[in-house]
Amino acid sequence: MLKEFRDFIMRGNVLDLAVAVIIGGAFGKIVSSIVNDIIMPPIGLMLGKVDFSNLFISLTGVQFPSVARAEAAGAPTLNYGIFLNTLIEFLIVALAIFLVIRAVSKLKKPVDAATKDCPFCMSAVPVKATRCPHCTSQL
Repeated sequence: MLKEFRDFIMRGNVLDLAVAVIIGGAFGKIVSSIVNDIIMPPIGLMLGKVDFSNLFISLTGVQFPSVARAEAAGAPTLNYGIFLNTLIEFLIVALAIFLVIRAVSKLKKPVDAATKDCPFCMSAVPVKATRCPHCTSQL
């Protein structure tokens, strides 16, 4: 059983997945820092010195100066500022993944097909065939 487990772990796709998870976690931290420390402060400044991480609604009706104080008091809150930060992080990660997949797909060479579809019966026919072996149509 131990040998089977070792063989499973040493397969290429499992190792690739492990590396992807580790790199993804590190990338997520970088994106969080970019959003929280670089993107949102200038936006908050332009909107009148707003700190997005402290935008919340107290569900008790009592006003609190920050999310931390509201949580310390045990008040339920809707933290829409933190949600906005997380949404922007998601959009940045989605854009980065899109750009990587697009770049990789451009690098892949198109595979020459060995077959084509017969326009009459839609069966797979070798590319060099002049007559369909299924419906005997002239190609």
